[in-house]
Amino acid sequence: MSGLEQGGNPAGGRGEQAPAGIDAGRPNVARVYDFMLGGKDNFAADRVVAEMALKVAPDAPEAARANREFLRRVVRHLVADAGIRQFVDIGSGLPTRGNVHEIAQRLDPETRVVYVDHDPMVLVHARALLARNTTTTVVQADIRRPEEILAHPDVRRLIDFSQPIGLLLFSILHHLNDDEDPEGIAARLCAALPPGSHLGLSHFHNPGDARPEIARQAASAEKLFNEHLGTGRWRSHQEIMAYFGDMELLQPGLVPLPEWRPGPDDHAEPGITYHTYVGGVARKP
Repeated sequence: MSGLEQGGNPAGGRGEQAPAGIDAGRPNVARVYDFMLGGKDNFAADRVVAEMALKVAPDAPEAARANREFLRRVVRHLVADAGIRQFVDIGSGLPTRGNVHEIAQRLDPETRVVYVDHDPMVLVHARALLARNTTTTVVQADIRRPEEILAHPDVRRLIDFSQPIGLLLFSILHHLNDDEDPEGIAARLCAALPPGSHLGLSHFHNPGDARPEIARQAASAEKLFNEHLGTGRWRSHQEIMAYFGDMELLQPGLVPLPEWRPGPDDHAEPGITYHTYVGGVARKP
């Protein structure tokens, strides 16, 4: 998830005092990402892994910011141009800058948003942030069990499956191993969407022989993530394209994040990681 200027801090952070159920001594993907974005909701173990990642990809914070800017552009497009008024954001992550509901509801206050994450620390923050928002909620669920997400009572309460939905899978499918069938999971989620719905996603990318230097960096990053976080796959363009199934990919296609319909308020300038983080949006006909 995006958006909270780090004013309140319901889960602790640099004070290293974690809430009940949170293991501050074990690095966590969402908290490493929070560190890359300049957030405070991370612990020493997360910062150790983040510093390792920075040695492999010094511009990783810029890539993280590019992902947030891409998310903002996608949500704006879906609300303003595609007429989407309800979103399901799976793997939403810790609040940073620019929540989906803030972006969407700025354009239409009646837009409904459901955030989904399995991380208890995300739930602590999100519930504090959304305490007074009646059109947005957060549910604890695991993308590896998509039917549970689709059937969750809070999802069904806010989301009308007879009307177009914006399904957001940002930086989540690359944290599924191949044997967990990310393509099949994406297909099951998209099968539940009504016509006119859109899928937006971002994913770590390995360009292979086309860009050998970048491919080596992607392989090094993948090794680091799997050794210290237990998850992380930099997949090929073809593998990532498969997630869209038979949906209609919008222009400019599956591209490096800064290339997807950039705007004047975008500032991220990733260097060598430019081609190791891609995204796209597709429409269900």
